[in-house]
Amino acid sequence: MEGVKTLVVITGPTAVGKTALTIRVARHYGIPVVNADSRQIYRELKIGTAAPTDEQLRQAHHYFVGTKSIDDYYNASMYEQEVMQLTAHMPHDTGLLSGGSMMYIDAVCNGIDDIPTIRDDIRDEMKRRYAEEGLEALCDDLRRLDPEHYAIVDRHNYRRVIHALEICYQTGRTYTSFRTQQRKERPFRIVKIGLNRDRDELYRRINQRVDDMMAEGLLDEVKGLYDKRSANALNTVGYKELFDYLDGRWTLDEAVERIKGNTRRYARKQLTWFRRDSSMRWFHPDQADDILNYITTYEKIH
Repeated sequence: MEGVKTLVVITGPTAVGKTALTIRVARHYGIPVVNADSRQIYRELKIGTAAPTDEQLRQAHHYFVGTKSIDDYYNASMYEQEVMQLTAHMPHDTGLLSGGSMMYIDAVCNGIDDIPTIRDDIRDEMKRRYAEEGLEALCDDLRRLDPEHYAIVDRHNYRRVIHALEICYQTGRTYTSFRTQQRKERPFRIVKIGLNRDRDELYRRINQRVDDMMAEGLLDEVKGLYDKRSANALNTVGYKELFDYLDGRWTLDEAVERIKGNTRRYARKQLTWFRRDSSMRWFHPDQADDILNYITTYEKIH
Protein backbone atom coordinates (compact mmCIF):
# COMPACT_ATOMS: atom_id res chain seq x y z
CA MET A 1 0.00 0.00 0.00
CA GLU A 2 1.33 3.41 -0.87
CA GLY A 3 1.48 6.05 1.84
CA VAL A 4 3.00 6.33 5.27
CA LYS A 5 5.47 3.55 6.04
CA THR A 6 6.38 4.72 9.51
CA LEU A 7 4.16 6.72 11.85
CA VAL A 8 6.07 8.62 14.52
CA VAL A 9 3.90 9.32 17.56
CA ILE A 10 5.06 12.04 19.95
CA THR A 11 3.08 12.28 23.15
CA GLY A 12 3.32 13.10 26.83
CA PRO A 13 1.59 15.15 29.51
CA THR A 14 0.20 18.62 28.98
CA ALA A 15 2.73 21.48 29.03
CA VAL A 16 5.70 19.10 28.71
CA GLY A 17 6.88 20.73 25.46
CA LYS A 18 5.39 18.56 22.72
CA THR A 19 4.70 21.34 20.24
CA ALA A 20 8.24 22.72 20.01
CA LEU A 21 9.81 19.28 19.76
CA THR A 22 7.24 18.12 17.21
CA ILE A 23 7.92 21.11 14.97
CA ARG A 24 11.64 20.33 15.16
CA VAL A 25 10.97 16.77 13.98
CA ALA A 26 8.52 17.93 11.30
CA ARG A 27 11.02 20.40 9.85
CA HIS A 28 13.79 17.80 9.93
CA TYR A 29 11.75 15.40 7.79
CA GLY A 30 9.89 18.04 5.80
CA ILE A 31 6.52 16.61 6.78
CA PRO A 32 3.28 17.95 8.28
CA VAL A 33 1.98 17.31 11.79
CA VAL A 34 -1.20 15.37 12.46
CA ASN A 35 -2.59 16.88 15.65
CA ALA A 36 -3.83 14.47 18.32
CA ASP A 37 -5.21 16.95 20.83
CA SER A 38 -8.96 16.44 20.97
CA ARG A 39 -9.68 20.03 22.01
CA GLN A 40 -7.28 21.88 19.71
CA ILE A 41 -9.47 20.61 16.90
CA TYR A 42 -12.08 23.21 17.86
CA ARG A 43 -11.48 26.65 16.39
CA GLU A 44 -13.12 28.48 19.30
CA LEU A 45 -10.72 27.04 21.90
CA LYS A 46 -7.40 28.60 20.93
CA ILE A 47 -6.13 30.03 24.20
CA GLY A 48 -7.44 27.48 26.67
CA THR A 49 -6.04 24.52 24.72
CA ALA A 50 -2.64 26.11 24.01
CA ALA A 51 -3.24 25.53 20.31
CA PRO A 52 -0.23 26.12 18.01
CA THR A 53 0.31 29.80 17.35
CA ASP A 54 0.19 31.32 13.87
CA GLU A 55 4.00 31.37 13.85
CA GLN A 56 4.18 27.68 14.78
CA LEU A 57 1.65 26.84 12.10
CA ARG A 58 3.85 28.64 9.58
CA GLN A 59 6.85 26.57 10.66
CA ALA A 60 5.04 23.28 10.06
CA HIS A 61 1.68 22.53 8.52
CA HIS A 62 -0.76 21.01 11.03
CA TYR A 63 -3.82 18.90 10.29
CA PHE A 64 -6.77 18.86 12.72
CA VAL A 65 -6.10 22.23 14.33
CA GLY A 66 -9.11 24.56 14.38
CA THR A 67 -10.97 22.49 11.79
CA LYS A 68 -14.16 21.90 13.79
CA SER A 69 -16.64 24.05 15.70
CA ILE A 70 -17.80 23.23 19.22
CA ASP A 71 -21.26 22.93 17.64
CA ASP A 72 -20.05 19.95 15.59
CA TYR A 73 -20.44 16.39 16.81
CA TYR A 74 -17.04 14.70 16.80
CA ASN A 75 -15.47 11.70 18.52
CA ALA A 76 -12.44 9.43 18.54
CA SER A 77 -13.97 7.01 16.04
CA MET A 78 -14.52 9.79 13.50
CA TYR A 79 -10.98 11.03 14.15
CA GLU A 80 -9.57 7.55 13.52
CA GLN A 81 -11.34 7.32 10.18
CA GLU A 82 -10.16 10.76 9.03
CA VAL A 83 -6.56 10.19 10.08
CA MET A 84 -6.44 6.82 8.33
CA GLN A 85 -7.76 8.41 5.15
CA LEU A 86 -5.18 11.17 5.45
CA THR A 87 -2.22 8.87 6.05
CA ALA A 88 -3.22 6.69 3.11
CA HIS A 89 -2.63 9.60 0.74
CA MET A 90 0.37 11.34 2.31
CA PRO A 91 3.31 11.29 -0.16
CA HIS A 92 5.88 10.64 2.59
CA ASP A 93 7.65 7.61 4.00
CA THR A 94 7.29 9.03 7.51
CA GLY A 95 4.17 10.44 9.16
CA LEU A 96 4.05 12.44 12.37
CA LEU A 97 1.25 12.31 14.94
CA SER A 98 1.53 14.47 18.05
CA GLY A 99 -0.70 15.30 20.99
CA GLY A 100 -1.75 14.27 24.46
CA SER A 101 -5.28 12.93 24.01
CA MET A 102 -5.03 9.31 25.06
CA MET A 103 -8.13 8.03 23.29
CA TYR A 104 -7.28 9.76 20.01
CA ILE A 105 -3.76 8.35 19.93
CA ASP A 106 -5.01 4.90 20.85
CA ALA A 107 -7.67 5.12 18.13
CA VAL A 108 -5.02 5.69 15.45
CA CYS A 109 -2.46 3.20 16.76
CA ASN A 110 -4.78 0.36 17.76
CA GLY A 111 -8.17 1.18 16.29
CA ILE A 112 -11.43 1.83 18.04
CA ASP A 113 -14.63 -0.11 18.11
CA ASP A 114 -16.91 0.67 15.16
CA ILE A 115 -19.60 2.41 17.20
CA PRO A 116 -22.10 4.22 14.97
CA THR A 117 -22.54 7.99 14.94
CA ILE A 118 -25.65 8.93 16.88
CA ARG A 119 -28.55 10.51 14.99
CA ASP A 120 -29.63 13.98 16.09
CA ASP A 121 -33.14 12.83 17.03
CA ILE A 122 -31.78 10.13 19.34
CA ARG A 123 -29.35 12.56 20.95
CA ASP A 124 -32.06 15.17 21.48
CA GLU A 125 -34.39 12.61 23.03
CA MET A 126 -31.72 11.46 25.49
CA LYS A 127 -30.98 15.06 26.45
CA ARG A 128 -34.69 15.63 27.08
CA ARG A 129 -34.99 12.51 29.22
CA TYR A 130 -31.92 13.40 31.25
CA ALA A 131 -33.31 16.88 31.93
CA GLU A 132 -36.80 15.62 32.82
CA GLU A 133 -36.18 12.23 34.42
CA GLY A 134 -32.68 12.50 35.83
CA LEU A 135 -29.67 10.20 35.82
CA GLU A 136 -31.10 7.52 38.08
CA ALA A 137 -33.95 6.78 35.67
CA LEU A 138 -31.50 6.51 32.77
CA CYS A 139 -29.31 4.14 34.77
CA ASP A 140 -32.35 1.94 35.41
CA ASP A 141 -33.02 1.95 31.67
CA LEU A 142 -29.43 0.94 30.92
CA ARG A 143 -29.63 -1.87 33.47
CA ARG A 144 -32.65 -3.23 31.62
CA LEU A 145 -31.24 -2.84 28.09
CA ASP A 146 -27.57 -3.71 28.68
CA PRO A 147 -26.96 -5.23 32.13
CA GLU A 148 -23.39 -6.20 31.23
CA HIS A 149 -22.35 -2.61 30.50
CA TYR A 150 -24.42 -1.33 33.42
CA ALA A 151 -22.24 -3.44 35.73
CA ILE A 152 -19.02 -1.71 34.67
CA VAL A 153 -20.00 1.82 33.57
CA ASP A 154 -19.33 4.81 35.81
CA ARG A 155 -22.96 5.43 36.77
CA HIS A 156 -22.13 8.89 38.08
CA ASN A 157 -20.89 9.97 34.62
CA TYR A 158 -24.08 10.95 32.84
CA ARG A 159 -22.34 11.32 29.47
CA ARG A 160 -21.24 7.68 29.46
CA VAL A 161 -24.62 6.43 30.59
CA ILE A 162 -26.40 8.49 27.94
CA HIS A 163 -24.03 7.43 25.17
CA ALA A 164 -24.58 3.74 25.95
CA LEU A 165 -28.35 4.28 25.87
CA GLU A 166 -28.11 6.17 22.59
CA ILE A 167 -26.43 3.14 21.02
CA CYS A 168 -29.03 0.79 22.45
CA TYR A 169 -31.97 2.78 21.13
CA GLN A 170 -30.49 3.60 17.73
CA THR A 171 -29.25 0.10 16.86
CA GLY A 172 -31.47 -2.22 18.87
CA ARG A 173 -28.28 -3.86 20.13
CA THR A 174 -26.44 -3.59 23.42
CA TYR A 175 -23.56 -1.17 23.76
CA THR A 176 -21.51 -4.14 24.97
CA SER A 177 -21.90 -5.86 21.60
CA PHE A 178 -19.89 -3.07 19.96
CA ARG A 179 -17.05 -3.24 22.46
CA THR A 180 -14.92 -5.85 20.72
CA GLN A 181 -11.59 -4.50 21.99
CA GLN A 182 -9.81 -6.06 19.01
CA ARG A 183 -6.64 -4.36 17.83
CA LYS A 184 -6.75 -3.39 14.18
CA GLU A 185 -3.94 -3.97 11.73
CA ARG A 186 -2.25 -0.81 10.46
CA PRO A 187 -0.48 -0.30 7.11
CA PHE A 188 2.52 1.35 8.79
CA ARG A 189 5.06 0.78 11.51
CA ILE A 190 4.56 2.84 14.66
CA VAL A 191 7.37 4.34 16.69
CA LYS A 192 6.19 5.91 19.93
CA ILE A 193 8.08 8.67 21.70
CA GLY A 194 7.01 9.81 25.16
CA LEU A 195 8.16 13.16 26.53
CA ASN A 196 8.48 13.81 30.24
CA ARG A 197 10.20 16.10 32.73
CA ASP A 198 10.97 16.06 36.40
CA ARG A 199 7.65 16.41 38.23
CA ASP A 200 8.49 19.74 39.89
CA GLU A 201 9.66 21.13 36.56
CA LEU A 202 6.50 19.92 34.83
CA TYR A 203 4.27 21.42 37.50
CA ARG A 204 6.05 24.77 37.26
CA ARG A 205 5.47 24.75 33.52
CA ILE A 206 1.79 23.92 34.01
CA ASN A 207 1.33 26.74 36.51
CA GLN A 208 3.14 29.19 34.25
CA ARG A 209 1.11 28.12 31.24
CA VAL A 210 -2.13 28.85 33.08
CA ASP A 211 -0.84 32.28 34.09
CA ASP A 212 0.16 32.92 30.47
CA MET A 213 -3.28 31.85 29.23
CA MET A 214 -4.96 34.26 31.60
CA ALA A 215 -2.65 37.06 30.41
CA GLU A 216 -3.45 36.19 26.78
CA GLY A 217 -7.19 36.57 27.34
CA LEU A 218 -8.55 33.19 28.41
CA LEU A 219 -11.27 34.80 30.53
CA ASP A 220 -12.57 36.74 27.54
CA GLU A 221 -12.47 33.57 25.44
CA VAL A 222 -14.57 31.79 28.07
CA LYS A 223 -17.01 34.70 28.38
CA GLY A 224 -17.60 34.52 24.64
CA LEU A 225 -18.55 30.85 24.98
CA TYR A 226 -20.74 31.14 28.05
CA ASP A 227 -24.01 30.65 26.19
CA LYS A 228 -22.68 27.37 24.78
CA ARG A 229 -21.26 26.03 28.03
CA SER A 230 -23.30 22.82 27.76
CA ALA A 231 -21.36 21.76 24.66
CA ASN A 232 -19.33 18.60 25.23
CA ALA A 233 -16.16 20.28 23.93
CA LEU A 234 -16.35 22.78 26.79
CA ASN A 235 -16.32 20.08 29.45
CA THR A 236 -12.63 20.84 29.62
CA VAL A 237 -10.13 22.04 32.22
CA GLY A 238 -9.76 25.80 32.01
CA TYR A 239 -13.27 26.37 30.76
CA LYS A 240 -15.26 24.56 33.46
CA GLU A 241 -13.54 26.45 36.26
CA LEU A 242 -14.01 29.86 34.67
CA PHE A 243 -17.67 29.12 33.97
CA ASP A 244 -18.03 28.49 37.69
CA TYR A 245 -16.29 31.80 38.40
CA LEU A 246 -18.73 33.57 36.09
CA ASP A 247 -21.57 31.86 37.97
CA GLY A 248 -20.23 33.28 41.23
CA ARG A 249 -19.11 30.00 42.78
CA TRP A 250 -15.49 31.05 43.16
CA THR A 251 -13.36 34.14 43.01
CA LEU A 252 -11.18 34.54 39.95
CA ASP A 253 -8.06 33.67 41.95
CA GLU A 254 -9.75 30.50 43.24
CA ALA A 255 -10.78 29.54 39.71
CA VAL A 256 -7.25 30.00 38.40
CA GLU A 257 -5.80 27.87 41.21
CA ARG A 258 -8.35 25.18 40.44
CA ILE A 259 -7.34 25.23 36.78
CA LYS A 260 -3.72 24.68 37.81
CA GLY A 261 -4.61 21.86 40.20
CA ASN A 262 -6.91 20.12 37.74
CA THR A 263 -4.32 20.43 34.96
CA ARG A 264 -1.70 18.82 37.18
CA ARG A 265 -4.11 15.98 37.93
CA TYR A 266 -4.78 15.55 34.23
CA ALA A 267 -1.04 15.38 33.55
CA ARG A 268 -0.71 12.57 36.10
CA LYS A 269 -3.59 10.73 34.42
CA GLN A 270 -1.90 11.08 31.04
CA LEU A 271 1.40 9.71 32.37
CA THR A 272 -0.33 6.76 34.03
CA TRP A 273 -2.06 5.91 30.74
CA PHE A 274 1.03 6.24 28.53
CA ARG A 275 3.34 4.36 30.92
CA ARG A 276 1.24 1.25 30.44
CA ASP A 277 2.55 1.08 26.87
CA SER A 278 5.78 -0.92 26.89
CA SER A 279 6.57 0.17 23.32
CA MET A 280 6.88 3.83 24.37
CA ARG A 281 10.44 5.19 24.44
CA TRP A 282 10.83 8.07 26.88
CA PHE A 283 12.91 11.23 26.41
CA HIS A 284 13.29 14.69 27.87
CA PRO A 285 11.99 17.30 25.38
CA ASP A 286 15.47 18.83 25.19
CA GLN A 287 16.86 15.59 23.69
CA ALA A 288 15.86 16.47 20.13
CA ASP A 289 19.01 15.05 18.55
CA ASP A 290 18.66 11.79 20.48
CA ILE A 291 15.03 11.54 19.41
CA LEU A 292 15.88 12.06 15.74
CA ASN A 293 18.64 9.44 15.98
CA TYR A 294 16.20 7.02 17.62
CA ILE A 295 13.66 7.50 14.83
CA THR A 296 16.31 6.96 12.17
CA THR A 297 17.64 3.83 13.88
CA TYR A 298 14.14 2.45 14.38
CA GLU A 299 13.30 2.87 10.71
CA LYS A 300 16.52 1.11 9.66
CA ILE A 301 16.13 -1.97 11.83
CA HIS A 302 12.37 -2.53 11.56
